[in-house]
Amino acid sequence: MSETADAQTTHPSSGTPKDKSSSPVARKPKRARATESSVLGPANPQAEEISVSAAGRHSDGTTNTTPGGGLMPRQTAPRSQSGVTRDFIAKQAPSGNISSMIANLPGVVYANQSPLGTAGDTITMRGMNQSQIGYLFEGAPLADPINYEPYTSMLIDTENLGSVTVSQGSPDLNAPLFNAVGGQITATALNPSHKYGGYLSAMGGTHSANKEFLRLDTGDIGQTGIRGYASFSHLSNNNWRGPGGLKRFHVDSKFVKEWGDDNSITAVFGFNRQEQTTWREPTAAQWKQYGTSFNYDRHYYPGNANYYKLNFGNLNSLDVVVPMHFTLAHNLTLNVTPYYVHQNGPSVGGENIPAEGGYYGTQQYGNLNQPYATNGQLTTVGVDPWNQKTGAVNTSLNWTAGNNTLSFGYWYSYTMHEELSTFSPVDFSGKAANSYGRYPITLPNGSILSGYNLNFVQQVNALYLADTLKLLDDKLTLSAGFRAVMVARQGTNDVPGADPYKVVGNYFEPLPQFAASYQITPHDQIYINGTTSFRAPESVEAYSQIFDPNSSHAVEQPGSLKSEYSIGEEIGYRHSGKLINFSISAFNMNLTNHQVTSSAYIPNTNMLISEPINVGGETSRGVQAELGLRPWHHFSPYVSAQYLHATMDNNVPVSATNAAGQSVIDYLPTAGRAMVAAPKVTASVGLSYDDNKQFFGNFDLRYIGSQWSTFMNDQRIPYYIVSDITLGYRFPHVPHLKGPKIQLNIINLGNNLYRSAPGSFASTARAQTGIYGNSVKAGAPVYLTGGNFAAFVSLSTGF
Repeated sequence: MSETADAQTTHPSSGTPKDKSSSPVARKPKRARATESSVLGPANPQAEEISVSAAGRHSDGTTNTTPGGGLMPRQTAPRSQSGVTRDFIAKQAPSGNISSMIANLPGVVYANQSPLGTAGDTITMRGMNQSQIGYLFEGAPLADPINYEPYTSMLIDTENLGSVTVSQGSPDLNAPLFNAVGGQITATALNPSHKYGGYLSAMGGTHSANKEFLRLDTGDIGQTGIRGYASFSHLSNNNWRGPGGLKRFHVDSKFVKEWGDDNSITAVFGFNRQEQTTWREPTAAQWKQYGTSFNYDRHYYPGNANYYKLNFGNLNSLDVVVPMHFTLAHNLTLNVTPYYVHQNGPSVGGENIPAEGGYYGTQQYGNLNQPYATNGQLTTVGVDPWNQKTGAVNTSLNWTAGNNTLSFGYWYSYTMHEELSTFSPVDFSGKAANSYGRYPITLPNGSILSGYNLNFVQQVNALYLADTLKLLDDKLTLSAGFRAVMVARQGTNDVPGADPYKVVGNYFEPLPQFAASYQITPHDQIYINGTTSFRAPESVEAYSQIFDPNSSHAVEQPGSLKSEYSIGEEIGYRHSGKLINFSISAFNMNLTNHQVTSSAYIPNTNMLISEPINVGGETSRGVQAELGLRPWHHFSPYVSAQYLHATMDNNVPVSATNAAGQSVIDYLPTAGRAMVAAPKVTASVGLSYDDNKQFFGNFDLRYIGSQWSTFMNDQRIPYYIVSDITLGYRFPHVPHLKGPKIQLNIINLGNNLYRSAPGSFASTARAQTGIYGNSVKAGAPVYLTGGNFAAFVSLSTGF
């Protein structure tokens, strides 16, 4: 169970804190369940995580008690695990998201494309990308259940974010996930206050950035046992490079009902609507030539598909999560978490297509009879209005007898995915007939011109059984469990010539786990664990061909339909003292059928699609450590670091050309080479100051080692260093307001212009001869460009 010294007490089963000052009767402490410190995951999915309420020492929820300035709360789970609390979150730029909050933790590589952290950012952990990491929010997996993208900028406003816990290598056994080969990230929202009130903030800064946020708390509603809050925010900014920008509207709410002996129902609701001009991602040559000037065009001319208004993404989501906890008997509890997630696009990219003689699938079409054609080409926006709905429920039953706890659980999820790509004409002024798919180009026979028309259904069934035993006066904890996951998928592509028209994928994986921990002293713990996990193939593109009007054949073929499977081991030690928290762990992981996720542009377009590449096996070994001090003379330093040795186990198959000019499959000698996007050394340093009265501030510095972008290790991005600073002042007394403050956040203090991460991967950046003597062409990976210097001032207050 993760703990924090913040001034709240945690409701023993629901994870909902009760403020000490508002509890009418002091509760007798209950003995923690045996599973709460188990790598198998707690009986209640939230109990393993830090729980904080909106009523901290200050109006923003901070208490200034977590070591490392909020970056190192106490952990007891027998695995590598780190976290952040309100002491850190509240002092970051209000435009951030879950991923940006954990950028300083060991093993985490956070790569942004905007200094605001609003859209287009990615993370990796121990060389695993974010599609290989399980994301849970309030116990539910709110990432895309097929391509696994977390879209963390859509999930929650950071003003409502209570805590984030990161398990760098081991997912919970009972977590509703089937992609977490690279670990697990769990976020929780602030719990509602027992007192009526609210929180208001406004931010402004460089790049015309502005954010307005308002939260209203109901407090305890009579004697109903119900309390809750609802919030609304608006965020907008201009892109720091190139034209365009972002607009975002967001709603959060959370209501809690508690009654009887440890019974609770929580209802969490989220709504998000945002639109962002996409970023052009340069190759190494384009970066060298243009630097940060490689952008979409500000002005339109006939035939210019790179006009910025033709290239944007629209992310919309609706999330409902209802965690419920019931005490059936003094030693028997039931947890039920139903959830519903609706995510939809579109993604939009400019493209020039033939006005006559192009292709609909494999069928050639005649004259499209569209105006605004230039030299036989028609400028269009390619619209991808993806629409995805998921309904699911995760349950667990937990029985405790003496020192033993037995848990049984079942998870069911059903997902429907629709994706019909269309094209809409652009007039001579650069205005599209419609960028949301309402007025698509049709063929003379009435068919909608499309590159893919996907209908996809996914069902997941998972069962788990876990047992935890405590011995030697609860000093020794032994946990073992078994999980069986069944994923059934089927999809169709209704574009003429699609082969196959229908694809079915069924996956069954047994997933055992084991963990042991020993509490040497009340402050010192050692642990060891062995875990397994898997990831079903990523994205609908892994199952379907992608066509384009400029080509008579598919421009993208289905990828590998094998699932990843990982086996990992960890051994670690942690100390949680009165002044210092310290942890260190060593890890080893073996991964088969490693699906490296790349992004590729559909030829002749600005449309990016996910492209999984099966590179075979991978071995990752390393050491991570972190150290944080509790406030000492108002200062709280923090240091984290990781050494990673990740290598490929197999030679990668590639397309090649033989001496007769024929296309063949060859192999490149990649076995033993370093894995892409896996920096060998990462580190961060932080220093927090807070006098608990008026002045506070943070300084953070991150070092990210160089990263390969090709499997032959012949192209990479250099290491980079980024630093941020926060300065703040709390006003001593303002009538009718609670804790008003002013805060300055400076991002990328040195204005370092850098490539933050590979955006795609290639087998080789140089022409090569394959193992069997065939010619292999050079590839050109593209890269994310890290955000530049930015400064934001925010005013906030409780009331």
